[in-house]
Amino acid sequence: MENKECSKELEKRTLKFAVRIIHLSTALLNTSEGRVVKNQITKSGTSIGANYRESNRARSKPDFKNKIKMCESEISETQYILHYPTGVINSVKNKRFNNPHSV
Repeated sequence: MENKECSKELEKRTLKFAVRIIHLSTALLNTSEGRVVKNQITKSGTSIGANYRESNRARSKPDFKNKIKMCESEISETQYILHYPTGVINSVKNKRFNNPHSV
């Protein structure tokens, strides 16, 4: 697979991931904790693909590297939230997020 094809494929995958994150966030309980997690995970989980798309349209190598670093940062934050030990994520009412074939 060439770089351009690989880039397009990753853009599609990050878009699907963003949709799954939105499904997850809408299924979280409407508690004060749940709203905080909804806000954090929606922002970080959906910005991964947006930042990656922007990196593919970078004007220079340093610009590309900077945008990729932003992606890495958002990925790290999203992973952290998904591993919260508080049970907030585990209290999801809708289990579609755990089924990769649902989106």
